[in-house]
Amino acid sequence: MPVKNRFAELLPEITAWRRDFHEHPELLFDVHRTAGKVANLLREFGCDEVVEGIGRTGVVGVIKGKSDSRGRVIGLRADMDALPIKEATGVPYASKTPGKMHACGHDGHTAMLLGAAKYLAETRNFDGTAVVIFQPAEEGGGGGREMVEDGMMERFGVQEVYGMHNMPGIPVGQFAIRTGAMMAAADQFDILVTGKGGHAAKPHDCIDTTVVSAHIILALQTIASRVVDPLKQVVVSVCTVRTESEAHNVIPQTVQMRGTVRTMDPAIQELVEARIKSIVEGTALAHGATAEVTYQRGYPVTMNAPENTGFAAEVAQMVSGKVDTDTAPLMGAEDFSFMLNERPGAYIFLGNGDTAMVHHPAYNFDDNAIPFGSSWYAGMVEARMPAA
Repeated sequence: MPVKNRFAELLPEITAWRRDFHEHPELLFDVHRTAGKVANLLREFGCDEVVEGIGRTGVVGVIKGKSDSRGRVIGLRADMDALPIKEATGVPYASKTPGKMHACGHDGHTAMLLGAAKYLAETRNFDGTAVVIFQPAEEGGGGGREMVEDGMMERFGVQEVYGMHNMPGIPVGQFAIRTGAMMAAADQFDILVTGKGGHAAKPHDCIDTTVVSAHIILALQTIASRVVDPLKQVVVSVCTVRTESEAHNVIPQTVQMRGTVRTMDPAIQELVEARIKSIVEGTALAHGATAEVTYQRGYPVTMNAPENTGFAAEVAQMVSGKVDTDTAPLMGAEDFSFMLNERPGAYIFLGNGDTAMVHHPAYNFDDNAIPFGSSWYAGMVEARMPAA
């Protein structure tokens, strides 16, 4: 099952869809134009069912094979939303919406799955049902969770589910995957330090929240270096520090900090949350201040099931012949994890070549990757549910 000839024929059409999505980026759940175009195309392809509004603005298409007697139902997912970034690619089809761009390649993911849907609706050379899932709000909005909570898996009878993401740094046409934890859980925290403000020339009359916050930031680094097993992955990052004053000579009454925690193991996630709270509160107390921690759980670990990972790798091998089956896990997060928590499946990376990294203003999806991605999506259906 190499790259399918049909996708070479469809490449100009799929590329045109992709570049149209790129010109008109939309954020989070506000993907009405994108979702509308996706739904209209699925209807044009002749999908047996097209449903809009799943998980607020998600779209689901159902394609039945020549026979569905075996009853297997496979879900294929792509994300649709863009990022609040000012584009710096200089391409002719650059974003027409200032401050928004497809800096993560979701335009490519959506176009590749649409290409696969068109092919599957044309050929129907499989025994079962393919469910194509177009998800909003991957970039921090939890659209995958919303679609699951909206009853998507039960409504469409999805038994296993697969997703794909492009990856700069991997050659175009190559794939990468691993069994188990593929991407990290992503949590976030807010810290409010309260002391005693005053004049900077009289620090002895104050409880300096900036000094306390500096000690907290340094102490939090001991979680990775001295609390967690060195063989376990963890990242604790304080990313913003804000005081209530911008004056050169005022010691602020309060300091607010925000940060993120990335882990690959639920037990480590629990440990880190507890240690953050104890370190922050204890460090503040030692300096005569108080501190309050608000901790929020975010996307879970993206966990690839062993059997499904092996199958996804086999299809990728048939498509391109080049698959890394033991790629290193990433500490980035992915809300496809919510779908994998509900059904067994796998998440795979597709090479985007030597381009800027995702979430960079100069990033752009490589259209040469389209035939590989569409072939993998379609191949997952045809190989997992071969026609009798």
